[in-house]
Formats: sequence, structure tokens, C-alpha cells
Amino acid sequence: MRTELSTRLGVEHAIFGFTPFPAVAAAITRAGGFGVLGAVRYGAAEDLARDLDWVEAHTDGLPYGLDVVMPARQVEGVTEADIEAMIPEGHRRFVADTLAGHGVPELPEGEASGWRITGWLEKVARSQLDVAFDYPVKLLANALGSPPADVIGRAHDHGVLVAALAGSARHARHHQEAGLDVVVAQGYEAGGHTGEITTMVLTPEVVNAVDPLPVLAAGGIGSGEQAAAGLALGAQGVWLGSVWLTTEEAGLHSAALTRKLLAAGSGDTVRSRALTGKPARQLRTAWTDAWEDPDGPDPLPMPLQGLLVAEAVSRIQKYEVEPLLGTPVGQIVGRMNTTRSVQAVVDDLTRGFERAIDRINRIAGRA
Repeated sequence: MRTELSTRLGVEHAIFGFTPFPAVAAAITRAGGFGVLGAVRYGAAEDLARDLDWVEAHTDGLPYGLDVVMPARQVEGVTEADIEAMIPEGHRRFVADTLAGHGVPELPEGEASGWRITGWLEKVARSQLDVAFDYPVKLLANALGSPPADVIGRAHDHGVLVAALAGSARHARHHQEAGLDVVVAQGYEAGGHTGEITTMVLTPEVVNAVDPLPVLAAGGIGSGEQAAAGLALGAQGVWLGSVWLTTEEAGLHSAALTRKLLAAGSGDTVRSRALTGKPARQLRTAWTDAWEDPDGPDPLPMPLQGLLVAEAVSRIQKYEVEPLLGTPVGQIVGRMNTTRSVQAVVDDLTRGFERAIDRINRIAGRA
């Protein structure tokens, strides 16, 4: 699965794997793909440095990347405390009542919430970049729009390619105009933040819109046959996130969440603003249902919603309250019915890709 982009990055297979788990990112790279570590959960720069040290020590000199969340529009001088003060009291009561209705215990005294998406804040994201550029990362991806111009310039000065996700051809053209190197065309089926255009429609639209810029196909891809379809549509690789959640290396701490992922079908996800304030595909749960109730409040805009629900998510995860327990995941969850190693997933992808190419060759009379 070699393309011009994968060759440029020194990657054997044009499989780009996004994950919040350092062990998964390193394993993807060692398996011949390109591991991309998500940085949004790192509130402290030293924590990111610790995990990048680990990735660097476990990738055998092979390439990997980093994914951050950085807004193109900057808001100066705003702290987390300033943002917390903007959260309406009625929303806080709604969260407290929802947790109480499911009997979710409080965190032990003195235990802080372990789920803080402070990485949405620009100050934190910039501190992450200060760390990242001390490591030989080959690609910097931004999850929400084009990063600020100075960040793009700084990455290029370090020889780092810059990518960003796009949910429409218009967004993709904006990335091209901003000077980005790669566009990730992320379709409606994808886990996490995603738009309303499906991968099959979106990928060729983005390819045509930004040609000759390389495009990665994302959203609902979990087999080699789907990867072949993405490349047939003009992409130079595939960007996968959800399929790594049930790998052995991910080591989800919650046995209950793993069970829910393995049992879920492709129709068991929903695009909801309940987690971050922006539409994000995730497992449908009693938590997402509560935020869809017309008698309840509307989710707050990002980053208010993420800060509002941070402690609630920590409590749900700590006590494994199954009706409320969920995670961002795409519609491909319906194929994620066994726990496998990252190497096994990559092997399955490459074998499926070969089968698809052989099938097309037979149809075209070239076999």
C-alpha cells in the first residue's frame, strides 16, 4: 500500500492511525503504518513529553506524528477559570441530576477529574507544540480547521508536514489556501468530530478540490477493501481511528466499555454535542439520550461543554456506570467484534487490500 505520500514519509503502508494511546501509535508505526498520537488529553506539557519519549523509544527510528486541537482564530488572555465562569448554573444542575438519577458516586475527596480536555485551549495546545518540535515528528495534524499561520510556518521550519481534517470541499480548499500539506477528508461515518457528508461522496470531492495536494480518506474505514476504495477515489492513504480502540495495545481500563464496543453494531452510534459542544460521533448511551431530551438544556459551545462534563465523564468512567458509559467511535464499530493486536489489524488491512486489487484486476481482465 505505497503511495507518493507514504513514500515521502518513509512509510511501508499508507495506513495513518490516529490514537490517544502511545502504545497503539508506536505499534502502528512498527507494523509499517504511520502512528499519530492525539495530544488533546495532555493538560501538562511534561506528560506529553514523557509519552513522546516512550514513543520515540519504541518506534525503532520509524516515522510518527502528532494530532493537536488548535483554533485558527486566537482568543488572547482567556484562562480555564474564565471559561468555567461562563457555564450556566442550570447546566450544572442538569449534569448533577443526570448523574444522581443513575446513582453515580462522587469522586473520592481530593481526587481531581482525570478527564480534562484542556487541550482545546490554545495556550495548552501551544505548550504541546513547544514539546513536539523537540521530537522527530514527521506530521502535525489539526483536528479542527487550519492551525494559525505562525504554527504552520513553525512546523515547516522544522521540516514537519501539516495536515488538517475537512468535512467538505470548501473546508479542504481553505486548508490548501492556508498552506497545508495534507488534507484528511473525514466523512460522516467517522468517530469524533465529523460533518454530514459521507466518505464515499466526500473523498473524490476533496481530491478534486485540492489537487495536487495529497488527501487521506477517513470515516467508516476498517478493512483493506475499504482502504482500496479510498485509494481508488483518489486518496493517497487512509486515516483510521476507531479500529484501534479494541486492540490489545489500547488496553482500555474499563472492561465494561470494551464489552460495549465489541457488542455494538454499526447503528449504535450517534452524532451528539454532549461531549465537547461540537457534533461528535460516539456510542449512543443514556448520557447522549439525556442531552437529546427536548426538556433538557442544549449543549454548550466548545470548550464550555467539555469543561462542564469533565468531572461527570471521570465519574462515569471510574465507576463503570454502563448505561452512561461511552466513547467517541465511528460506525465501523460494527466490525470491531474481537480484541486483536495492532499488527493483526494491519495484516488484515493489507490482506484485504490485496484481495480487492486482485478482484478489480480480474474484472478488468488483467489477472
